[in-house]
Amino acid sequence: MAVGGSLIFSHILPVVLGFFGILFLISGVMDNDKYKSILGAFLFILAAVSPFIFLRPFVV
Repeated sequence: MAVGGSLIFSHILPVVLGFFGILFLISGVMDNDKYKSILGAFLFILAAVSPFIFLRPFVV
């Protein structure tokens, strides 16, 4: 049985963070702005790791 809110943290949040991470990476590389590139890389990595961080308490 799914715990309330687990769908948001396992399927929706990583996709949104990954999408904005890619947008910031592309924008940072095209504008030669290292701060946007770093933010994009951080968001993309956070998207990959976020399900393991947020869903850890729900594992039986």
